[in-house]
Amino acid sequence: MKVCIVGGGGREHALAAACARERADVVVTPGNAGIPWSTLIPPEGLAADLFIIGPERPLVDGLADRLRAQGKLVFGPGADGARLEGSKAWMKEIVKIAGVDTARYATFTDPMKAKKALGTIGDLFVIKTDGLADGKGVLVTSDRAEAEDAVDRYLDGSAFGSAGRRLVIEEGLTGPELSVLAICDGKTAVALPAARDYKRLGDGNTGPNTGGMGTYSPVPDAPKGIEDLVIEKMVEPTLAALRRRGIDYRGVLYAGLMLTPEGPKLLEYNVRFGDPEAQAVLPRIEQGLVDTLRSAARGRMDTRPVIGSDSVVCVVVAAPGYPTAPQMGVPVTGIEAAQATPNACVFAAGVKHAPNDTSLVTAGGRVVNVCGNGPTLDAARTAAYAAATEIAIPEGIYRTDIAAPPAAGL
Repeated sequence: MKVCIVGGGGREHALAAACARERADVVVTPGNAGIPWSTLIPPEGLAADLFIIGPERPLVDGLADRLRAQGKLVFGPGADGARLEGSKAWMKEIVKIAGVDTARYATFTDPMKAKKALGTIGDLFVIKTDGLADGKGVLVTSDRAEAEDAVDRYLDGSAFGSAGRRLVIEEGLTGPELSVLAICDGKTAVALPAARDYKRLGDGNTGPNTGGMGTYSPVPDAPKGIEDLVIEKMVEPTLAALRRRGIDYRGVLYAGLMLTPEGPKLLEYNVRFGDPEAQAVLPRIEQGLVDTLRSAARGRMDTRPVIGSDSVVCVVVAAPGYPTAPQMGVPVTGIEAAQATPNACVFAAGVKHAPNDTSLVTAGGRVVNVCGNGPTLDAARTAAYAAATEIAIPEGIYRTDIAAPPAAGL
C-alpha cells in the first residue's frame, strides 16, 4: 500500500516512520531535508492508496476536500470539521451543544467588554486567539495587567494579526494536563494512549508558551480508563453534534484535557495528530496503524491498532531565539550519533540543506525531536537524553525535565 503524508515536520516524520514499519510504501510532501521519504510534488499530483494530512492549516484551508474531490482516500477532516481548530469560539459552541464538560467562556471583539469580563472569572485568566496561531495563541496568567495587555494586543492585531481580532476568555482551570488522540470515522472513535506535553520553553514550566518542548506516554498519574471516558463523554458526543450539522468528521480529534478536582474537562480540540504528542504515541503502536487510518478514512472503522507496553519520551531541540525569533541557517550536527544511541530515534522537524552542500541547518523553531523508548518511563527518559546530548546546535535550546519526577507520576 502506498501512503502519502502531507506536511514537513517532526510529526510527519513520525507518521512516515510508523507507516514504514508496517511495510507501507511511504512518500512525504513536502517533507524536509531530514525526512528520507520527502518529495516536492504537491499532494494533488501524487497517487496513493491513502493520504494523511498532518498540519492544521491545510486542513482548515480545505485540502482534504480538494483531494476527496479528486477521488482520493483521505484521513483528515474537511474544512467544515477543521473549524474545531480554526475557530476556538466555534469549537466552544459545538462542545456546549454536545454537552461536553469544559471551562466557562465568552467571546469578544471589543477590548473594553473583554477587560470588564476579566473581573468576573476569578484570579486565573485564560485568553485565546480565535484563529490559528501555531500553538502560541494562548495566555494563562494570574496577572490582571498582563491579561489586559494581551486583550489589547490580540484584538488590535499586533500579536497574531487577523487570528486574534476575535478572542475567547475562559475561566482558569487547575490540575495536570493530558492529551488524548482519537481516530474518528465520522460516527465512532478509538483512542490512542494518553500523553502529556510541555508547552513552556524552560525547565519548571517557565518562560513563554511554545508549540511544545517535549512529551511522554504513558502517563502514570492519569485516571484509569481516561481514554475510554474521553471517547464516551467528549469525542463521540462531539461527532454526533457535527453530524447534526451535516459534518462527516474523518480524521484525528485531539482532546486537550485538564484533570481538575471536579474531574476531566476539555481545554481544546485540535483536528490533527499533536506535535510533539504524536512523536511519543506513534512509536508505541506495534501494528495496525495504517489499516485503522484507512478504515476510518472510508467511514467504517473495522480494525484497531495494537499498542506495545514500552514507554516513550520525546525531547524537542529548538533553534536559538525560539519561540519569539528563532535563528535560521544555524548548523545542525550529531543526528547520526543520536540515531545510533541505543533505544533512541530522531525525527527531523525544522531542518534544510545548507546553501552549498548537504549539511543541515535550522529552518524552523523546533529543529529535531529526540525520542527514547524503554520498559519504564525512567529508561525511556535516559535514552532520550543520552541521544539529545549528541545533537549540536550552537545555542540550541531544550528542556532537561521532560518526564522527570514528580511530573511523570514516578
